[in-house]
Amino acid sequence: MTGSSTPASALLARAGGIRGLVYTALPVTTFAALNAIAGLMPALIAAMAAGALVLTVQLVRRESTRPALFGFVGVAAGAGLALVTGQAKDFYLPGIWMYLALTVVFTASVLARRPLIGVIWAWMTGRDDTWRRTPRVRRAFDLVTLMMAAVSATRFAVQFHLYDTDQEGMLALARIAMGWPVFLVTSTLIYLAIRSAMRALPKGGGPV
Repeated sequence: MTGSSTPASALLARAGGIRGLVYTALPVTTFAALNAIAGLMPALIAAMAAGALVLTVQLVRRESTRPALFGFVGVAAGAGLALVTGQAKDFYLPGIWMYLALTVVFTASVLARRPLIGVIWAWMTGRDDTWRRTPRVRRAFDLVTLMMAAVSATRFAVQFHLYDTDQEGMLALARIAMGWPVFLVTSTLIYLAIRSAMRALPKGGGPV
């Protein structure tokens, strides 16, 4: 990395920046609001339109499309399921199961001594695997990866309970509330882990 760029800013840039995070949340927020006001079909149409609009804007602006692409695929999967079943709560089901899958992946990566947050950080910043041989660095990434596993497990448990008990309004609220606020906390802790890694890594651990 060069100039004033930092590992944390590189990670955020790969995610599309703050604007990208807002784009990711827009279709779900649109669906929740329109479903409460106008019903399922208008909400599905509006959510798909919001996802398509976000993707178009990012393509025109030549920004990172990763958040929009992932978000659009998730919206399409949820919209398709809700359309087939006729139940608005099924719009959230793919995301709920994704949280369970993330819990398993994060936990397994720590057990395999390759904490996923560290692996992603090294890949995005062009480092080799020497960071895994530095105990302090691996412990830092173990902790934040386990934190992400716990966050994903909590999201799954809360939202699956609301889904299973047909609390559709609370489910929509939980999806939104467990998005941005949780991201602010987790991203801060990941940033601190990255700072710890940068201080602890010996010189020659690969380019930054």
